[in-house]
Amino acid sequence: MKKIVLSLFLLGCSVGVFGKDPGVIAHRGHWKVENSTQNSMSSLKNALSIKAYGSELDVYITTDGKVVLFHDSSINGKRIDDMTYAQTQEIKLSNGESLPLLTDVLKEADKQNKTKLIIEIKPHDTQQKENAAVDAVLDLVHNAKMEKKVEYISFSRNICERLIEKDSRAKVAYLGGELTPQQLSDLGYSGLDYHIGTMRAHEDWFSEAKKLGLTVNVWTVDDEENMRWLIDKGADYITTNEPEVLQRILKDR
Repeated sequence: MKKIVLSLFLLGCSVGVFGKDPGVIAHRGHWKVENSTQNSMSSLKNALSIKAYGSELDVYITTDGKVVLFHDSSINGKRIDDMTYAQTQEIKLSNGESLPLLTDVLKEADKQNKTKLIIEIKPHDTQQKENAAVDAVLDLVHNAKMEKKVEYISFSRNICERLIEKDSRAKVAYLGGELTPQQLSDLGYSGLDYHIGTMRAHEDWFSEAKKLGLTVNVWTVDDEENMRWLIDKGADYITTNEPEVLQRILKDR
């Protein structure tokens, strides 16, 4: 009996405090690869190739209703959400690719069943644009029948709470960091997605979130010390620019 108890204890230690290893989320795709760059089709394909839990990406809606991938709110002094789709295609990423359409990203991700898309809808300069972005993204995901392969995050509470309102089954996590797990639970969020500094300052939020049935994702964690700390704290997901480093750490545990 003692041997059985010891074995169970060691098994629990090997997979973190709360019973399983965290999912690896490639931040803006797996872009630290030759001929790739952030928020590109190649970074998505790289994340799919290493079978990461998720490939995170950032989206805006154009003035003519197209949803494109890009991180920064503006380029050359002009906001992405003030551009037409044709104007966004004049922008070239550092590897020569054009800004991808979310439609094409969904098609690529639908070819496999391992890696989810973690769609960050970026704050737009008006609530009307944010609402249009949410509605367009949900329609694209629904039309592609990708609801089970997609999760959502945002720094905008308006975006998050419209997602929750429009699709009660959607997994929506907040990025801002100022809401407690209890507040998030009361508002209908499925999880929190906070910066490593925030979670270092609020270690009790790991256990509080678990008790409330919320998932915990932490960003953007590229150093091994913080990766190991989060594994031991029982984080559900870790977002990183170094997904293969995190995968190696988890494999070697």
